[in-house]
Amino acid sequence: MGDLVTRKDDNGLCWLTLNRPDKLNALTVDMFRELRAHVSDLYKDDSVGCVILKGAGKCFSAGHDLGDIAEGEAVPSRGWHSETLRLMEKLPKPVIAGVHGHCYTGALEVALAADFILAAESAKFADTHAKWALTPIWGMSQRLPRRVGIATAKRLMFTAETIKADEAMRMGLCEAIFADESFEADLESFARQILANSPFSHAANKRLLEATDADKIDAGLQWEILENEGVGPDMQARIGAFMKK
Repeated sequence: MGDLVTRKDDNGLCWLTLNRPDKLNALTVDMFRELRAHVSDLYKDDSVGCVILKGAGKCFSAGHDLGDIAEGEAVPSRGWHSETLRLMEKLPKPVIAGVHGHCYTGALEVALAADFILAAESAKFADTHAKWALTPIWGMSQRLPRRVGIATAKRLMFTAETIKADEAMRMGLCEAIFADESFEADLESFARQILANSPFSHAANKRLLEATDADKIDAGLQWEILENEGVGPDMQARIGAFMKK
């Protein structure tokens, strides 16, 4: 595997880093190929309980590499980028997008495929498809309105405006804002809270939320009862440890 997307494991936490800082981590087919390989490996790695996806250098990513678009990208199959992000989205472990600096268009589509976005104070978000006479094919039209509502999604998609972290938090696009100088430490602290809890529950809850997203509440309640995955193999140990305190 190359070094366009790097992986570092640390006691259950996996850091995936978009690593093209000289180009503001602009996204290419080769970067997606490496991201896909890492994600595929994570499906088979039970030693990892949480994943943080971040960018090297000045930003998360400035978005899809316009040079690649102009030259015509050689993708393995139609919808391959979207399929790659769907693989990441369905990982049976929490995925955090840690966003600092630019997060524009294709980069926002990548971040939206994480379970949630944690932002640095410097984070800036935008969907600029309309600026370049493009339309989204990596998931923007589906994931953005699910996060922020259809009217706000239209606002961002139609105006191509750039919003800062505080506005992103207000509209529900990100879940927390951290200072730039402590950003990675704060990301890790947040992830460690997740890692302290049951990986069985995390995987089961992700599947439950996925299966019932946008369902009518009665249908979702029935699914929760009938398709419940029960208790995990670590339940007795966790309760026993608590009772001994």
